[in-house]
Parts: sequence; C-alpha cells; structure tokens
Amino acid sequence: MITLSLAEIAEIVGGQSYDIPDPAVTVSGPVVIDSREVAPGSLFAAFAGERVDGHDYAQRAVEAGAAAVLAARPVGVPAIVVDDVVGALGALARAVVERLGTTVVGLTGSAGKTSTKDLIAQLLQRKGPTVWTPGSLNNEIGLPITALTATADTEHLVLEMGARGVGHIHYLADLTPPRIGLVLNVGSAHLGEFGSREAIAQAKGELVEVLPEDGCAVLNADDPLVRAMASRTKARVLLFGEAPEADVRGEKVRMTADGRPAFVLHTPTGCSDVTMRLYGEHHVSNALAAAAVAHELGMSVTEIAEALSEAGTLSRWRMEVTERPDGVTVVNDAYNANPESMRAALRALAAMGQARGADGGRTWAVLGQMAELGDASLAEHDAVGRLAVRLNVSKLVAVGGREASWLQLGAYNEGSWGEESVHVSDAQAAVDLLRSELRPGDVVLVKASRSVGLEKVAQALLENSTEGEVAGR
Repeated sequence: MITLSLAEIAEIVGGQSYDIPDPAVTVSGPVVIDSREVAPGSLFAAFAGERVDGHDYAQRAVEAGAAAVLAARPVGVPAIVVDDVVGALGALARAVVERLGTTVVGLTGSAGKTSTKDLIAQLLQRKGPTVWTPGSLNNEIGLPITALTATADTEHLVLEMGARGVGHIHYLADLTPPRIGLVLNVGSAHLGEFGSREAIAQAKGELVEVLPEDGCAVLNADDPLVRAMASRTKARVLLFGEAPEADVRGEKVRMTADGRPAFVLHTPTGCSDVTMRLYGEHHVSNALAAAAVAHELGMSVTEIAEALSEAGTLSRWRMEVTERPDGVTVVNDAYNANPESMRAALRALAAMGQARGADGGRTWAVLGQMAELGDASLAEHDAVGRLAVRLNVSKLVAVGGREASWLQLGAYNEGSWGEESVHVSDAQAAVDLLRSELRPGDVVLVKASRSVGLEKVAQALLENSTEGEVAGR
C-alpha cells in the first residue's frame, strides 16, 4: 500500500481516532483482516463475524506490528473508529486507487473469472508491475484489500468482481473505477439467488455501465446475453470469441494429444499460434478474453500468443493436474462448480482419457453438489450425470446427499451404468473407494462446489505422492 499517515486515513474514512499518541505515524504495510497476517506498518481491519470478532484480536495485531486498527468501537490500542468497517475499507481503497492513477481492469462472469484473471495477470506482468485478485477474493472485503496492495509503481490493477445480487458489481466498480470492463459469460451460477439468466445478465452488465467514455468494454461475442450489453455502455466495445465478427478471435481450435487447447489467435494487429499449458477446451474462451484485454493495453499479437502459451495456474484447485509416481493422474478442480464449469471439466477429463488411447487407464469423475441452483438443481445435476455417460467417462463417483443422488440417477438413466456409477456419503468414503480401485494410468477428476470440500479427496490421493509433478504451472 502507498504510505499514508493515520491522520490521513482517518480523514479519508471519516473516522475518529482513539488511543493514537501520534497521528503522523504511517501505515506502509498491507491492510489485513487476520491478525496472523500482520506485518510491520500494517492496518488491521477488525470485523465482527458470526463466530469470530476481529476486535478481540486488536491488541495482538498491534503487538505484531500493526500501526493501528480500523474498528467499529474503541479497542484499547491505536484505532480509527468508524460506523461501518466495510464501507471505510472501500472508501480507503477508492482514495488510494485515485491517487495512484493505475489502469484498473475489472472482470466478471458466471464461470471462468479466476482462471481468466490469472491469465490477464500473467500477460500484463510482461508490460509492467501488475497487482491482481488473489484466488477469488472478489467481494466487498476482498476487492478493496487487493486494491490496497497496489504501490506507486503499479501499472495495472486486475480485479475480479463477484455478485450475489443486483447492485453488487456497481458497488465494487464504484470503489475501484475500471477503465477496462470484461464480461465473460452469463451462466447458471447463483441461479437460485437471481431467479433467471436474464437477471444474472442485468447484474453482470453493471460493470460496463460504469465505464467512462474513453474506457473499453470487452464482451463475449459468443454469448448473446453478454453481447447485448454493448447497448448499456458509453465506452468503446471490443468483442472476443470464436464468432467471425469478434475483434479478438480464435480459429482452428483443437485439442492436443494430452488434452490441452490450441488455436490460431487473431487480433486487429495480426495472428499467431497458441498452444496452452492448461487443460480443457473451456480455456480457449478465457484465453481470448485475456488476449482482448492485453491487446487493448498495447501488447502485440506475438507477445500475447507467447504469454498465453507459457501461462499456468496461479490459483489453487483449478484444474491442477498432478501425475503420481504410480501413473495415476489427479485433476483437482474442487474449488467451485456450476453447470457450465462442470461440463467443461468433464470434457477435459474425457479428452485426457482419449489421449491415452485404448491402452490407457480409466477416467473417474468424482463429483459433488453444485450449490445455489434453486429450482433448477435437480435438472442440472441430472444433466451432468447424463453428460458423464455421453462422454464415456469410465466411472462416476457421486459424493454427498440429495444432489449427489441426482447425479448418479442421471448417469444411471442415461446409460444403465449399474456398477459403473456409485453414490457415496462423503469425501472419506470416496477416498476409501478410490484407494482400493485406482490403478496405473487412471485419470481422476475431483469437482464440486466449495462448500462440499472435495479438495480433501484430491489431497488424500496425493498424500504419499510427493514425487508427482503439478502440470500447468
């Protein structure tokens, strides 16, 4: 973070100083919400959660080196007290971003946000110092904390923006006004909260509505609901996708023998071949979106293609491919799931299995609940189970309760799998089954919504495989 005195911060956030002997003391370290992450010069933001109240850790934070605490009440140590800590954090982020004058890239979408953000970060790092959202900290707390890690030399600030309701993205974009706004897609994620894809599109499109006239809206030409957002912005529109009219497009899309996407990248300045390190055809759209942002910021098509071909994963549990010493391959995509990302992961699994040929091992889909689908939940889980059969996935292991039973039922009704699909109660039961049945050459995909915790399955399968190499990094 740029250096600010406690007096300056108090003025920015409209707070009152308590127990601060010297208002000229500066905050030069990060803003943190976990006292264990405090570094010298930090500002500790105290939040009262359902189970833990950060105010109880204020003294510990100051003892660890925090310059002060941003709090909702006096805490007996140097503190700036405000009525709303979340709002104050946002106000501080906006003030810092305005002072920096860095180029802000905001992105949103139903699926692929984190993977695309990671690609954009790796491209823009070649141009200059870049700060980006770690993992998927894309809400009203995570976004300002990310923005506040920017320093005086930061040229690009890449911020993922999530939404669970109308107005959320508008709020986030107002905190860190973007010059480039990227909308990836409108899918079924959070369908239970929004009610329809049209309502989701309304919320996602808030990003392009706030762009300035000299800004750029980067929109998916292959998604009609996203493409229609062009009418909602005063900024210039740049289309990406595989559609012929896309300004940045992919042609001759194909999969390599081991399941990695390759294509010819076309931009207004020329074309170049791309062969990605990441697994799955869904990364083509992510790569084209990242390429469009990089093109807008002045990178040549050759630079973009080279960077995309070398890019790996920056965030954990997103198509992490690890081959164990015994030849079993574990694909950990357990961070989250929705119908679109689940289908993409299954297709990637099928491609990896096909690459091994007739003499290769089996493909296993270890799947769990896709949350927040509302009334569409049964149909969507049933459809994923059916797709696993259509893609000739060898074994389906459905993990969990009711939704998992719907996954298995879909598979059974599609192909009468019988013993080739199984429903187990929890992650440990899945691990026990896999440990007893996996053999060299098998490929195991693990995927579900974050709340299911299926990353435990992938971690357990790799516990005694320290010699395995994580691919795509």
